[in-house]
Amino acid sequence: MRLATLSAASILAFSLSVLAVPFQQDQDLLQNDPFARRLISFSEGQSQWMNEEQIFGLYRSNTKFIDITDGDMDSITFFQASTTTKKDYPSLLSQQSKVTPIIDAISQDGMKQFLTSFSGFKTRYFRSSSGIESSKWLQTQVQDLADSHGRNDVSLSVKQFKHSWGQASIIARFEATGSAKDENAQDIIVISAHQDSVNQFNPWFGRSPGADDDGSGSTTIFEVLTRLLKSDFVPNRPVEFHWYSGEEGGLLGSQKVVADYMKRKVDVYANFHNDMTGYQPKNKKPVIGISTDFVDPKLSTFLQHIVEGYSSISWAPTKCGYACSDHATWNKAGVPTVFTFEAPFADHSPYIHTSDDTVEHIDFGHMAEFVKSVIGFTVELSLYGFISFNHFRARSLLLQISVYC
Repeated sequence: MRLATLSAASILAFSLSVLAVPFQQDQDLLQNDPFARRLISFSEGQSQWMNEEQIFGLYRSNTKFIDITDGDMDSITFFQASTTTKKDYPSLLSQQSKVTPIIDAISQDGMKQFLTSFSGFKTRYFRSSSGIESSKWLQTQVQDLADSHGRNDVSLSVKQFKHSWGQASIIARFEATGSAKDENAQDIIVISAHQDSVNQFNPWFGRSPGADDDGSGSTTIFEVLTRLLKSDFVPNRPVEFHWYSGEEGGLLGSQKVVADYMKRKVDVYANFHNDMTGYQPKNKKPVIGISTDFVDPKLSTFLQHIVEGYSSISWAPTKCGYACSDHATWNKAGVPTVFTFEAPFADHSPYIHTSDDTVEHIDFGHMAEFVKSVIGFTVELSLYGFISFNHFRARSLLLQISVYC
């Protein structure tokens, strides 16, 4: 995540200044010629070609950007009009009896164990060999869930979405099977986070644990998936969990995934993106920050109800800005999206993009509140608009009785 915006003149001046400080190259790190020169967008209609050193200058200045070199955003815009349809969302919560026991089982110890390992890689920079290894580790953890859940009413399939830069995005699909499957389900829910990290002062060689950015979001949605699998919850709408690669490179992984979904006309009911959920500012009231820009207003209103109904802390509106995180890609596609943040943006963790972004600065109790919200969001929306099998049987029985009488 990038949390500052500079003028075009400032960007150019700063990025040119870092050319005098060349980065070493190393056989252990991946070198891809396509990244020698990239088209970088700083706002709608404002872009310029930049080399790697200039892009590293953007990291140092905390400048937000989208890498539009490959044309994925254009592809997304082209296909989105024929893919997306208006969606309806509930105005009231109705699944408390299902949600409450799931959130009661949230394990802060499990979250800490996962994040400690995930932030233990030297870096998860998307072009590094270490970033590739961290992605493989992540896939293994998700696959272990798929192999061990022991249920016959749901399935979990896990796959890599491969990218040219090496670090794959990971996609897991959670859905009903057999007689539990609702054949009327035509759309899906996407729960997402980004898996990569970056050291803004030395992307190739600097240590970047990325515990908060975005190890916390990745941990949040992994815990959500774990709790859903270990419960008796059966989704009507399939739910996909996405861990995107290359967010720190300009939303690269999510662009590839979303462009593919738009081309294949995958109908996405809603996206809930999680980026930085683990830092609680000192002497500040804990809140769940709900972004008000580059999101869907109707879905955001529903998310407010979710936080009020299932979380132990309140929410606060906040703005994220252009190119803040991967929800912007779904928003570009016309897919309703929401985005939560650990605090109002001005109070975010001061440790991100440095070697100090470690688990020692993570508040797992705070993170658990985000897990609650994502669980509530997922269960409520997965079941919304469907008549349960038991309800259908009851109505059929009443109809038979009335006909008999």
